[in-house]
Amino acid sequence: MNAPQQHPSFTPGQHLPEQGGWFAGVIVIDGQHYGVINPGCAGELPAQPWGEYGEDIPGAGSVCDGAANTVALAAAGQAQAIAAQQLSIAGVNDWFLPSRDELELLYRTFKPTEDDNARTFRDGENPNSTPVGQAYTEHYPGQTADTAHQHGGAEAFAQAWYWASTQYPAHLAWIQHFGDGTQSYGHKVIEYRARAVRRFPI
Repeated sequence: MNAPQQHPSFTPGQHLPEQGGWFAGVIVIDGQHYGVINPGCAGELPAQPWGEYGEDIPGAGSVCDGAANTVALAAAGQAQAIAAQQLSIAGVNDWFLPSRDELELLYRTFKPTEDDNARTFRDGENPNSTPVGQAYTEHYPGQTADTAHQHGGAEAFAQAWYWASTQYPAHLAWIQHFGDGTQSYGHKVIEYRARAVRRFPI
């Protein structure tokens, strides 16, 4: 059981206005450490399909690099990816759809409810976070301490499924539920929410 990374300069959940939102934790991509930023409700995107059933989108398979996935998705015309790229929040405009493991950091740090966590499949395992995320327990992670991100708060995630930008395989893409943390695959034609993120090197 690992808490989100306690970086010397940043605390998970900390508001970083100059970065466009709240610090979710650290993701590692090709050896580089990045801080992942949750913009709150300003980055919330309405429920839409991920794509067409059976359509393979080359370049959208990374479990840790949502920015690269989003470029591939936007080039293929995926509506949420295009919308994320068009966002300008707090003076920054490099937003993208989170990968599977970036999305997991958002749940781990900003869980909106007091509900017990799911403990099936691979829920919570995050090989690309620092520290490496371990499977959830019944009570960890707990509800975020940030009241704005708690259920009913102005910045809270809905108790609903959210798309990741990670394809798996051509018919499916990764999803995570922000009621109990369940991670699974969803058929691309189903309409789920998404929330954009950005990252910065640390």
